[in-house]
Amino acid sequence: MVTLMEIGIRDAAPARRRRLRAWLTAATAALALAAGGLWQLAPASAQQGGFSIEGTQLIDANGNPFVMRGTSHADVWYQGEFASYGEISDLGANTVRVVLGSGQRGWGTSSADRVADIVAECKAQQLICMLEVHDTTGYGEQSGAASLDQAVDYWQSIQSVLEGEEAYVLINIGNEPWGNQNTSGWLDATKSAIQQMRASGFEHTLVVDAPNWGQDWEKRMLNGAPEVAAADSLGNTLFSVHMYEVYTSAQTVIDYFEAFEQMNLPLIVGEYGNIHGGQNVAWQTIQSEAQARGIGWLAWSYSGNGSGVEHLDQVTGFNPSQLTTWGQGVFTSANGIQNTAERATVFGDDPDPTDPVTTPTDDPTTGGPAEGDCTAAITIASDWGSGWQGKVTVTATDAALDGWKLTWTWAGSTRITSSWNATITASGAGVTATDVGWNAAVPVGQSREVFGFNASTPAATPVVTCEAI
Repeated sequence: MVTLMEIGIRDAAPARRRRLRAWLTAATAALALAAGGLWQLAPASAQQGGFSIEGTQLIDANGNPFVMRGTSHADVWYQGEFASYGEISDLGANTVRVVLGSGQRGWGTSSADRVADIVAECKAQQLICMLEVHDTTGYGEQSGAASLDQAVDYWQSIQSVLEGEEAYVLINIGNEPWGNQNTSGWLDATKSAIQQMRASGFEHTLVVDAPNWGQDWEKRMLNGAPEVAAADSLGNTLFSVHMYEVYTSAQTVIDYFEAFEQMNLPLIVGEYGNIHGGQNVAWQTIQSEAQARGIGWLAWSYSGNGSGVEHLDQVTGFNPSQLTTWGQGVFTSANGIQNTAERATVFGDDPDPTDPVTTPTDDPTTGGPAEGDCTAAITIASDWGSGWQGKVTVTATDAALDGWKLTWTWAGSTRITSSWNATITASGAGVTATDVGWNAAVPVGQSREVFGFNASTPAATPVVTCEAI
């Protein structure tokens, strides 16, 4: 029998890392988003209720399918890294899985006030927030691990700050809530936890992790999923498998995905890595098959992993400008976040389809500048047919810049679907982009690549106007 270790920091709370950096603070990010407007997204109907499940799909509060593309952030261990939410959003994620503590382990308890702040920040950063209790990890095998009943007690203790947030928050009842011993108990414990949550009045989409440290190599969750789904009086439960060394084979990944599709039940990959236990995980297959099947995923983890698993850090030292090899796989690979993530429509506007399209008088293929204090250009970084990725460069012409605002108008039907490292406002074909603080400065006479985006077809590079602010 394979013994699968808990991912990340284990029994001791890690030392908080302290460093100064010029990245955007959480408060500034929230203000910028409030002042700058909303992302350009597909039209959405008026928001009603919260997330729901339809067959294999997670449906957002506007009735649109939502596919998670994101990462995990260990908030309970790194409370000084609150800016991570904005950084994760700027890197293109549409979801963040947040590690909370319920008080049974050595890392403490995430208070109701802290959780309220996290939820507010996620909303400000246009991230769907999937909250999880980490104390349950490896129950029955890990010393001191909390039971699912104890996790439910915790959720009940902070219920007041979660009520009304059903359109923005999913509740992952307990992380990896069973080890490899006596795993038959997982089924009844999971059903009971769901029923207790519903009896307490929780209407959120509930997320349940598999046993076997999340990897379900005994297929307890796979085989018991219909019974678990039926135990939810609201029919609103989402299943989560964690894929590490059990999933070194591409076919193993495909078979697991296919089994849930055949049952018409919803599945996400709640965690996965590139290497674990000294073995290579089939992460490219996880991403490509998830993209083909509309399955959400949340890669582990943004930063702060402990000794021996540092390779699972996606950025070095919580610095988003230092993507690791794994981080590049998560954020910038062909099926990574920046090429596949779409924001939940609860954060989007509903553009008027009758808005006129303004065609620039200059040649839209030149990417040349209009008059201003600076110049800017859009170039095509990649084009995959159904969409494309652009990067934007700003040049300081007459004086150094300490802030910039760019405007342009798309020709035709091109629209931004996601972006990172800029505050974007869009109305019809018109776009305004401003810096997010850390990327505001450009020395005189120099050029700087300042942000990127994904867009719908056709790929185009319009004339961009740059203004110093």
